[in-house]
Amino acid sequence: MIFLIEYNRPEGRLVTFTTFDDSDRLKAENLRLDLELDRSRKRIDHEIVLLEAASEEALRRTHRRYFETLSQIIMSFTKAAGLR
Repeated sequence: MIFLIEYNRPEGRLVTFTTFDDSDRLKAENLRLDLELDRSRKRIDHEIVLLEAASEEALRRTHRRYFETLSQIIMSFTKAAGLR
């Protein structure tokens, strides 16, 4: 699966999240480029990425920063390490 993510880094907030089948790679790439150009024209500083993963669950494990706040990530690590 292919995932298109638009992320507002200063606010730590997911703006858009779109899923594509592997067969729609060109469509995903074109949409990413359109978003990049649009945000640049509007002087909006968002991170726009295309990522691949076997599933959304796998993506959420490997790229947690797009889906959880820093405090949520820290809490889960301290809990897993037995520090809480």
